[in-house]
Amino acid sequence: MQRQRVIIRTIGVATAVALAATACGPQKTESAGSSSAAPSSPTAGATPEASPSTDNKPGEPSPSASASASASPSASPSPSVKQIMANGDESEQVRELQARLKQLKLMTVAPTGFYGSKTTAAVKTFQSKNGLDATGGVDDKTWKKIQSSSKKPSADELRPPTTIEVAAPDPRCMTGRVMCISKESRTLAWMIDGKVVSTMDVRFGSENTPTREGVFNVGWKAKDWTSTIYHTPMPYAMFFSGGQAVHYSADFAARGYNGASHGCVNVRDKGKLSKLFDDVQVGDKVVVYW
Repeated sequence: MQRQRVIIRTIGVATAVALAATACGPQKTESAGSSSAAPSSPTAGATPEASPSTDNKPGEPSPSASASASASPSASPSPSVKQIMANGDESEQVRELQARLKQLKLMTVAPTGFYGSKTTAAVKTFQSKNGLDATGGVDDKTWKKIQSSSKKPSADELRPPTTIEVAAPDPRCMTGRVMCISKESRTLAWMIDGKVVSTMDVRFGSENTPTREGVFNVGWKAKDWTSTIYHTPMPYAMFFSGGQAVHYSADFAARGYNGASHGCVNVRDKGKLSKLFDDVQVGDKVVVYW
């Protein structure tokens, strides 16, 4: 009998622990010091912040491929030439590279710090014009040539205070009424039937709370809204994917790209966004792309 009581008590404690862990899961994923494996949890995948696998940048390996990619460094096409920067990198040095390429009129978009398709194409063009191997990646020889052909970028060149030049629209933006949002150029273009009506600077979520990419629709709008999670103002909010929305950010207006959102698309020009808010209708398309 005593043994039965011990067994029953043990089972009861184990069950209680399991239930407590399930109930506390979301709280743990939100705490800054947590080291839990919440991103791999089935329940965590239902939250906007826990789906980074759908937000990988071009050239960034998926979690399942990362092990094999790191295990085969010898697969590089040019192992004898060390690359300083290449497609998929993100750093302040990449930002400087982009600013110098813009000085050379090989890039039209503002520096973002992310080495994407436009940067690769610009580097290839520079290499072809200067008798270098047109790999699209920056080795020491290419970097020294770019530095000697341009001047050290100013703070305004690295982070322009004015409106950023809009990237070429994604093909999915060319029909209908669309908020066409480029992560690479950090711009939003309001387009109707393939024509750009207005443009504005935007910023996105951090690595931990990424802005989802894809094709969406405006589900609902709120001129005066406060986040129910972070309790911060979200004026002129246009929700397109769960809790993610296009909205004005006073923090973005004040600090620029020194900060990030919790996943929303922040706009820093309140006047432009106010006009856009009036023009956009529920059901209009939203395209977020690299």
